[in-house]
Amino acid sequence: MHPVMHPVMRPVVGLLRTAWDRLSLYLPVMLMGVLALGTYWLVRSAPVFMPVEAERTPTHDPDYFMKKFSVKTFDATGRIKSEVTGADARHFPDTDTLEIDQVRIRSFNEEGQLTIATANRALSNADGSEVQLFGNALVVRDSVTGKAGQTTPRLEFQGEFLHAFMNTEQVKSDKPVQLTRGKDRFTGDAMDYDNLARVMQMRGRVKGLLVPEATR
Repeated sequence: MHPVMHPVMRPVVGLLRTAWDRLSLYLPVMLMGVLALGTYWLVRSAPVFMPVEAERTPTHDPDYFMKKFSVKTFDATGRIKSEVTGADARHFPDTDTLEIDQVRIRSFNEEGQLTIATANRALSNADGSEVQLFGNALVVRDSVTGKAGQTTPRLEFQGEFLHAFMNTEQVKSDKPVQLTRGKDRFTGDAMDYDNLARVMQMRGRVKGLLVPEATR
């Protein structure tokens, strides 16, 4: 037996039933809207992972500078091996070279013999063992007396370009150069000098002045 609904409740129940029917009709749309808003919020809030930037290739732009500097290097025993001074210097990371203005280099070989190089500008490798000299280039090695008492005359190289290899004691140039050995003097359009092998090659228009031993 069904309960009898009071006449006053019938309009209320009808309104509730109508409201429910309408809510049921729009409920899927509302749920989709809430879901869309939630998805949007998640996208906005999620961290953005940027692609890993590829390692940049070094460019030929200076990465550091030096002014009125002096740099010394030492061997394993603590003895000074070389000293480089200059007015200004710029380091290039792509070639690992140092460009120096008003350069002066002091280099000692294994026997302690000193070689000095100066120029308006120089381009040196990382350890200073290879130096290109530009403008008023000068490389000098003082006179040396060996253990047997034999004296090696003073050597002097002059030119607008000299390529000095400090460790192997070589000096090269593809430009006109002058070599002075003691009182002897040689000039040529190009030169390749190896001090360890005691060999000098001069090319092009070569001229030489040899002073007799008695007048030295």
